[in-house]
Amino acid sequence: MLSPVRDQLELRAVDLESTLGPEHPARAVWAFVDNLDLGALYAGIAAVEGRAGRPAIDPRILVALWLYATVEGVGSARALARLCEQHDAFRWICGGVSVNHHTLSDFRVAHGAWLDEQLSRSVAALMHVGAVTLKRVAQDGMRVRASAGAASFRRAGSLRKCLKQARAQVERLRAELDEDPGAGTRREQAARTRAARERERRVADALEQLEQLERSRKSKPKPKPRKRGESAEEHAKRSEPRASSTDPQARVMKMADGGFRPAWNVQFATDTDSQVIVGVDVDNLGSDLGQLTPMLEQLERRYATVPKEMLVDAGYARHDDIEAADARGVCVYAPVPRPKDPRRDPHQPRPGDTEALA
Repeated sequence: MLSPVRDQLELRAVDLESTLGPEHPARAVWAFVDNLDLGALYAGIAAVEGRAGRPAIDPRILVALWLYATVEGVGSARALARLCEQHDAFRWICGGVSVNHHTLSDFRVAHGAWLDEQLSRSVAALMHVGAVTLKRVAQDGMRVRASAGAASFRRAGSLRKCLKQARAQVERLRAELDEDPGAGTRREQAARTRAARERERRVADALEQLEQLERSRKSKPKPKPRKRGESAEEHAKRSEPRASSTDPQARVMKMADGGFRPAWNVQFATDTDSQVIVGVDVDNLGSDLGQLTPMLEQLERRYATVPKEMLVDAGYARHDDIEAADARGVCVYAPVPRPKDPRRDPHQPRPGDTEALA
């Protein structure tokens, strides 16, 4: 019987190049990235060869890692960093260069505008060869869970208290370093200070978001209704806006399963013939109402044209948006909402309806 022997020492002569077959998808990803114009990314590198300081990681590696991770359905920087150590394809892309999750995350955040531009360029190239026509585009949205727990949503008073504590912690760490530069390792001290400053920034952002929510609440004509048996004090406390101290711009939304959780509203526009995503946006509005016009504006900005037809569900069917789309030469197809009066035919034009709505 053959049993595993795991304590046997082995010497293996192996190179990364031989770990992947000639037709492996990672090679195609690298070849694609190698043909991209990365001048904007190289221009942002401050490190100079031959001078003091750690050499910068080649942007081709970071772009290829994120692109291949997207192909494989990986969106977490920590998960990607683990794959760079354990998975042959990701190790091949790294080519012996050490990459941690901080570097991967910082790169994606810092170069969001460049990555967005690549979407425009890629789709424009596909349009040039006729692979994408933008004749008919479908738009839909999905709620994506935010990186914030329900307990992180706090009222203004609680957030101000947190901000005071965060600032005190930053000052304490700074004073500790000034008094004893050798306190702890330099790396640990820097990490603690960085974390404290990040917490201070997030709490300050949450307070700013809270002010915006308060202004929005005051502008609404209808206040939140009082629950049965709820006192005026309890109602006022429940109605007081809250913001997350970990993800300040996230909002509590109704999810697909009917529950309410902190989330983001991600909007996609897809060319129906090619199934290529041609537009994407992220906001913190809990409804798709009013999202049609911003997407059409985005498509026009990206490609200097708009689709002839737009397919949306009933959640997008706002009259102002349909009329604005018609003014751009876009025909909107959406389900007809069910009328409140069951005797009225929803397909018959109503008095005052414009030609676009009729």
